[in-house]
Amino acid sequence: MQGKQNVIAALKELLVTELTSVDQYFVHSQMYHNWGYSKLFERIDHERQDEIGHSSLLIARILFLGGIPDVAGRDALRIGSDVPSMLQNDLLTEYDVASALKRVIAICEQEQDYVSRNMLVKLLDDTEQDHAHWLEQQLGLIKAISLANYLQTQM
Repeated sequence: MQGKQNVIAALKELLVTELTSVDQYFVHSQMYHNWGYSKLFERIDHERQDEIGHSSLLIARILFLGGIPDVAGRDALRIGSDVPSMLQNDLLTEYDVASALKRVIAICEQEQDYVSRNMLVKLLDDTEQDHAHWLEQQLGLIKAISLANYLQTQM
């Protein structure tokens, strides 16, 4: 099926944000693993797997619409130097992804591509309700119980 070029272009841009998230989560998960924070490693590695799944859905949709996905493009990674900055950087990246998803959802609605729209709404729900919410919770816990106590719970 041949899709609208502006939808394909928007999906390709969205793919860049998702792949950037994959790479950032990969680096952060390995840092957590190296530092002995096994719970953070497991959760962030899980988030990386979710982002790979999002990327796979986007690639499949781009191909279905007749486009060629670009899997080489990336936005700048936000690699933190400590746990709070890593969590904050991941949250900022999730906010960027959510914003991009909303923008592309609007384009899909305008072009009446409801299949792409529905897929993106599911990704947005995952981004906001799971990824961003969990990161916000962790930053809130650090403020509430102190960084030292938080880190102790992550070993």
